[in-house]
Amino acid sequence: MSLAGQYLLLQLLIVLAVLVAVAAISLAESAAAFERTEGRRALSAAEALGNNPTVRELLPTAEPRAGSALPAVAESVRTVSGSGQVALAKLDGTVVTASDPGLVGKILPLGDSRVKEGRAWTGVLAGSTGPVLSAHVPVLDDSGEMIGIASISRNYPSTLERLGDAAPNLLTYLGVASILGVAGSLLLSRRVKRQTLGMEPREITGLVENREAMLQGLKEGVVALDPHGRITVANQSARQLLGLPGDCVGQRLASLPVDPALKVVLARDQADPDQLVLVGDRLVVMNRVALTSRGRDMGSVTTLRDRTEMSSLERELGATRTVTNTLRAQAHEFANQLHVISGLLQLEEYESVIQFVNGATVDRTRLNDEVTSRIQDPALAALLIAKSSLATERGVELQLDPGSALPRVAEELSRDLTTVVGNLVDNAFDAVTGLPGATVSVLVVESGDEVRVTVRDNGPGIPEGDAEQIFSQGFSTKEPGSGDSRGFGLAISRVICRRSGGDLSVSNHNGAVFAARFMKEAVRP
Repeated sequence: MSLAGQYLLLQLLIVLAVLVAVAAISLAESAAAFERTEGRRALSAAEALGNNPTVRELLPTAEPRAGSALPAVAESVRTVSGSGQVALAKLDGTVVTASDPGLVGKILPLGDSRVKEGRAWTGVLAGSTGPVLSAHVPVLDDSGEMIGIASISRNYPSTLERLGDAAPNLLTYLGVASILGVAGSLLLSRRVKRQTLGMEPREITGLVENREAMLQGLKEGVVALDPHGRITVANQSARQLLGLPGDCVGQRLASLPVDPALKVVLARDQADPDQLVLVGDRLVVMNRVALTSRGRDMGSVTTLRDRTEMSSLERELGATRTVTNTLRAQAHEFANQLHVISGLLQLEEYESVIQFVNGATVDRTRLNDEVTSRIQDPALAALLIAKSSLATERGVELQLDPGSALPRVAEELSRDLTTVVGNLVDNAFDAVTGLPGATVSVLVVESGDEVRVTVRDNGPGIPEGDAEQIFSQGFSTKEPGSGDSRGFGLAISRVICRRSGGDLSVSNHNGAVFAARFMKEAVRP
């Protein structure tokens, strides 16, 4: 059934219920009015009968069916008053004359009447054909003594009779209410359909069920806020990533136990739609979009993507890219050396060839020995050796600080170190490439439960005021198009350090100085 049909049916049922109530009230009021009006008329007729001189004279000595003027007097009163029944009874209640011959000689039914106490009374009694409205009046002689009872009765109208009397009004009410109900239901259904975009209730139910199933089935988290900051949607993934309680929907974000930095991302427009944040020990990318409908602010929706696993893949990809770049740099370096050797051979400078080859071999061996003797972790040592080839290609001198000393570390910490050191060294290369005397220095040292890394360069340093901003996702000093993932390196590096219980900071001292700190025994996901 359509929405309009449902409203029409509901309105008609309401109208019918109201009419039934009105009919019941009308019947009750009709009965009360009948008792008041007809009771007064019956009482007046009974008083007239009781005060008739003939009745007062003959009633004390009258006998049932004895023949007298009493029946004529009683019938005259009944006819004039329009009553249904009339009766005269002696003081003991014996009927001496009545319009109903069956009552003559019998005891007059008095019910709760107090007429024998000398008081007039009106009320309803049970008659042979149904309830009757009766009026009882005491008949008094000239001395004021009670000598008998005058009774006037009228049949009580049935429910159908009273309903028939009220039918014209009820039909009028029914017609007017039906017209108003139909018109109201049509107008209401049109208004509701406009508000529900023309969809029927079953369509709305299906849409809500499908949306709920879709949201709960998404691997990405989804959080929607209304313009007042209340959560309207939060799927299971979002609750797990943000640590939201199960009953968070309908609550204000500000009142929930959520990290203040997350509240800022969830509640405010950001310069960059993708924000990389640390939620517990998870790397989460949050994308917030403001919602509007017909020019009205509808709040916002934020999607959350867990990049913890993606970060591991990026590290592996970075390692592969480093190997590729190293091989390319070494190929370039070896090509230059081969050109030198070829030229010396053409000049028949054989001794020079031998000296050149020995020198190149010694330099390579000295560099490898210098790194591996101080850095016992194979992954980090290989990274630094690879970066030295890139440094040579870019005209940068890469130095390993003599104070460096690192034993083999756990696999997870080793991956963190290679990721952070690789990012910091690459940024240092970018800062000093093309400068005269370009130098990058790396210090890696174990200190108690920590591993400290310091990367220095002799470049222009970090602009004043950007010491914290450079760790924000999306911030980059590179020209647009110079990289595929601009602004992610330092942000991810700081998150990695903090996830291990350490930190990453920057200062200026004859260039940029990045200091990273890792906890060796950090609890990891």
